[in-house]
Amino acid sequence: MTDITPDRIEEFFTRSNGDYVFARWGRPIAPVVFGVEDETLVTVKSAIEACVAIAGHRIEEMDPELGTNLMVFFLSDWAELLDVPHMGDLIPDLEARVATLQERGAHQYRAFRFDDQGAIKACFTFVRMGGAMDEVPAEVIALSQAVQAMLLWSDVEFTQDSPLAETSEGTVVRPDVANVLRAAYDPMLPNAARDASHALRLYARVIAG
Repeated sequence: MTDITPDRIEEFFTRSNGDYVFARWGRPIAPVVFGVEDETLVTVKSAIEACVAIAGHRIEEMDPELGTNLMVFFLSDWAELLDVPHMGDLIPDLEARVATLQERGAHQYRAFRFDDQGAIKACFTFVRMGGAMDEVPAEVIALSQAVQAMLLWSDVEFTQDSPLAETSEGTVVRPDVANVLRAAYDPMLPNAARDASHALRLYARVIAG
């Protein structure tokens, strides 16, 4: 049993404009990581594998349509994106997006792509290192990004708090977040939903879980 409520679950997927928008991956995840050394690469992929395991989803080497569908980029300056070949194909209005990220002093950005049914078919995750981020352990950054790539969470969720928790055994996905993630991938639920009644179905699975 958990003390989470239906309203709290609804908040997880209610965007800043008031719309309820839920989406999960509709295909196995095929990740690739750029901009890190081999040791950190292992950490990032392990974090992705951990979140996929919580969800009961699948991870594969290749996506038959896209090759890789979860791309994680680590960089030191947003301007670096302008020099990456074909990045403009992944991120529309790339120059304007880079300018916005620079103005905000952002440290992370995610862009999702969806299939015809609204399920996630690709996610591009960008993490700008430097400053305070250099003090954050790699496993914390990796796990946080992995959690946020697994579902289309609200655009205001995790802006003030972390999806992670510290335990005596180390950093883990916060129990309430893990429970929602697990419930979200219940095979009886749809890959995408835009009606807030979906949160009640999630809640039923969380408390049964």
